[in-house]
Amino acid sequence: MATTTLQTTNGVYVSPTRQRVMGILFLVIAFAIWGFFGRTTPSGETTTFGLTPGGIESTVGDWEIPALATMNILAMISAVFGGIQLARGFGKRTNAVLGIVAAFFIFSFLTWAAAGKSLNLAGLLNSSLSKAVPITLGALSGLLCERAGVVNIAIEGMMLAGAMMGALIASLTDNLWLGVLAAVLTGALLSVVHAIFSIKYMIDQIISGTVINIFSVGITSYISAKFLQEYQELNNPGIFRPWPVPVLSDIPVIGPIVFNNNMFVYAMFAFLIIIHVALFYTRWGLRLRSVGEHPRAADTLGINVFRTRYMAVILGGMMAGFGGAYFTLGSVGRFDEVMTAGRGFIGLAAMIFGNWKPFGSFGAGLLFGFADSLASKLAILGVNIPSQFLLMAPYVATMIVLAGVVGRGQVPAADGQPYVKE
Repeated sequence: MATTTLQTTNGVYVSPTRQRVMGILFLVIAFAIWGFFGRTTPSGETTTFGLTPGGIESTVGDWEIPALATMNILAMISAVFGGIQLARGFGKRTNAVLGIVAAFFIFSFLTWAAAGKSLNLAGLLNSSLSKAVPITLGALSGLLCERAGVVNIAIEGMMLAGAMMGALIASLTDNLWLGVLAAVLTGALLSVVHAIFSIKYMIDQIISGTVINIFSVGITSYISAKFLQEYQELNNPGIFRPWPVPVLSDIPVIGPIVFNNNMFVYAMFAFLIIIHVALFYTRWGLRLRSVGEHPRAADTLGINVFRTRYMAVILGGMMAGFGGAYFTLGSVGRFDEVMTAGRGFIGLAAMIFGNWKPFGSFGAGLLFGFADSLASKLAILGVNIPSQFLLMAPYVATMIVLAGVVGRGQVPAADGQPYVKE
């Protein structure tokens, strides 16, 4: 029966229904690789991938592969995975195999799109990493808040205000680091407002976050139109330049992509490690997560629920402010109205996609960043696919995740619920 459980060879119990669904999904992806890409690619076509980002000297040559043969091989491997999944399943490795098959599909798509042409794959990955920075930082902001039981949809407003204050203070002081500090403090200030509304006065957390978003859009647009556009010296902060990490940046292919970036990229990796360790391997993290799961039980054990939630929301606001600084001090070098363009909301989607975990959120941020970068690359290649379809693909994937295809989500049990001390 579909409701029974099945023990796989590695001792992991899985649902037979999910085993069949995943197996069929692998087969569908295999058929899509062959039907959409392989069948429409002429025999003898060659795809050339560049392995060095633009503007960087390297001795690594281009990578040329036979387009049709590559896609057929990837389709066959995906089909084999589907057959194995239907027959016996991969157990706890099912999600990893799903990731591999999805990577096969994406690589087949790139091979098909660039057949007979050249695509700078390293440049695409480097751009994807850069675009993933504000999304990942926004996801980490939401993760810190929601792990403590507070929903924070004000991340967008905190990032936008942080971006403006970062540009303004850095321009006035001619110091980028002071601009970053101002952005972080701006995010912290707005988060205090959100925390007071949500925790002390128990206002609906969605409404509180929406108010902050509306306020941030209004105040930053006013200041930009009234001062920053008229006095350009107030809106010329400069940006953090890329700093190649000695030795590591010389690693072929990976080095120029990962280890030749500005400080925001390196800070993102540092925050990923720090937050992951803090949340899951320290007493502090255990207390924070207990407040988000069962605040009454945490209170019974002597944990101050209100103080923990205040701390988590303020830390999340500081993270959002730092993410906002990326736009002005790490990317563009000036402030423009509504320049965050919904990245805070996308960060929340990445957090959900990543199952409320730091590195899962980073993977989702890379997916969103990759889709954004790929849209512009395909326009250059002349592929007749509307960019809107590529940009909506990560959102479709998020809905698939929420539907439980990759397993049940681990949303904190008390997320969004105000706590009333008895």
